[in-house]
Amino acid sequence: MSTGAGMPPADGVRATGIGSWPGTDVREALRVVLGTLTGSVPEGVVGMPYLPELPARGPGSDLLGRGAHLLVDLPVDLQPQGWRLVDRPGRDHERAGALWGQDLDELAEALDGWAGPLKVQVAGPWTLAAGVWLPLGDRVLSDPGASRDLVASLAEGVAGHVADVRRLVPGADVVLQLDEPSLTAVSLGQVRSESGYSVLRTPGPAELTGALRDVVDAARTAGTVEVAVHSCAPDLPLDLLRRAGVDAVSLDVALLRRPGWDAVATLLDAGVGLWAGALPSDGPGTPTAAEHVDRLLVGWRELGLPVADLAGLTVTPSCGLAGSTPEEARATTAATVQAAARLAGIAAG
Repeated sequence: MSTGAGMPPADGVRATGIGSWPGTDVREALRVVLGTLTGSVPEGVVGMPYLPELPARGPGSDLLGRGAHLLVDLPVDLQPQGWRLVDRPGRDHERAGALWGQDLDELAEALDGWAGPLKVQVAGPWTLAAGVWLPLGDRVLSDPGASRDLVASLAEGVAGHVADVRRLVPGADVVLQLDEPSLTAVSLGQVRSESGYSVLRTPGPAELTGALRDVVDAARTAGTVEVAVHSCAPDLPLDLLRRAGVDAVSLDVALLRRPGWDAVATLLDAGVGLWAGALPSDGPGTPTAAEHVDRLLVGWRELGLPVADLAGLTVTPSCGLAGSTPEEARATTAATVQAAARLAGIAAG
């Protein structure tokens, strides 16, 4: 399996998280994430730390609020329907900025002297277009012109964000994860209007691909070494993501059936990496790494993919961990490292 354009050479099976984390203390969350992913990891495993997102802190800590705050010259505020574009920044916009500032300060302190991969997550263009509302009217997605403006604004904001992270942690190889939980619904025309009686427009393939490519290209220009798109939703349009030029796709492998694995094989042949969501993020108790790795191996072997190519995978939980307890989140992260070690051992033969 070849690596995607712009991806650094793999030194082993990577282990990381999706992003969201329980609790309200970002310093403590960083301590646990860093300790688990960058401590005494097994041979053949590369831990990729990330900046945790803590939605329990309230408005501005959620996926849409954090992503919307990165928009340049498109201020938002929290209204009864959700995050809405407004004429001038309000209290909720400022709160989101303050939380971002706190997180980046804590990141710089926790990773002082760090040299290696570092992941940050932001909402992707189609999830924002489907979730943010126009000043007067429906969601941004309903208006092609407004959608274009949002994409351009997000691309500029993402570039600035990547540059900030590189400045704060100068030794880091910044990896960007675009969270696109709404991409499947947008691409299939399943996003309903405010009234609920109709669905919003379905962007064509060229518009869908072009918006993602614009953000990906902006992130690369700003210095990110890899861009992945993540979604926990089924039926993620993998071919669309390949054409958008992403370096990797992050998905829940438990949702894959044979057609899905066939699509994954096509991605791998095209040099697009797989971030395998192999550990459940919402199950009770401590996950057992071996049984979830075995499920991944079934699909891998049924396609006849080379076992040695398992060394190029990145292993993650299936989704974010905000719904877990702190103890469960820690256990799931540790199990992710164990799963990566098991895959590394199998790949090595």
